[in-house]
Amino acid sequence: MHTTREPRVHPIPILSLRPTQMTVGMREVKEKRRRFREQASAKKQAEMIGKHMIPVVYGPDERYYVVDHHHLARALHDEGIEDILVTVIGDLRMVRKDAFWNVMDNKRWVYPYDNKGERRPFKDLPKSIRELKDDPFRSLAGELRRSGGFAKDTTPFSEFLWADFLRRQMARKLVEEDFDKAMEKALRLAKTHDAIYLPGWCGPSEDA
Repeated sequence: MHTTREPRVHPIPILSLRPTQMTVGMREVKEKRRRFREQASAKKQAEMIGKHMIPVVYGPDERYYVVDHHHLARALHDEGIEDILVTVIGDLRMVRKDAFWNVMDNKRWVYPYDNKGERRPFKDLPKSIRELKDDPFRSLAGELRRSGGFAKDTTPFSEFLWADFLRRQMARKLVEEDFDKAMEKALRLAKTHDAIYLPGWCGPSEDA
C-alpha cells in the first residue's frame, strides 16, 4: 500500500466516484457552486477544476473512493460538470473486498455517520456523489471554522467532529431557520472548555 499522491491525467466521471461519507453541508455546496459560476470564462472554470484534484483511494473493485473534497465534487456535479481529475493517495487493490472497508476505517479514510450523527453500516454509504444527504450542522461547522471559531486541522473529518459537538448543543431547527443566530451560539460554544477535546480548539476556556 502506498500513500504517494499520484495524479490521474485522464478525467474521471464524477458519478463513478464512490463517497466515503454519508453527508455534506448543502449550504457549503451552494457556496462552492456560486464561486465556480463567478469564474469569468470556461477557461477559468477549467483552470479552477485543474487546481483542485479530488483525493481518492483505488479500491479492489477498480473504483475510486473519494476521501476528501466531497463538497467540491457535489458542487461541480450540480453545476453540470461530468468529469474531474483525481489524485490517488492510496492503492488498496490488493485488499480483499470483504476487508476493504475495515482497512479504510482503520486508516480513517471513511466516516459512515448519517445526518443525525449516528454510525451506520458501511453498506449504507451512498454509491454516488449525488446521493449525499444534507447535514446542516456540517455547514455550521464549516462556517464556524472560516469565522475563526476553531483552527484548520489535519485530523481526518475534523469538521464532522465539530458538527457532532454542535448537534448536541442546539436544535436542528435553529440551524435550518436562523443560521446567523446558530452561528452566534456556535462561536460562544467553540470557546468553552467543553470543546477543548476537539481538533483545532483555540479557547479561551471561559464558559459561554
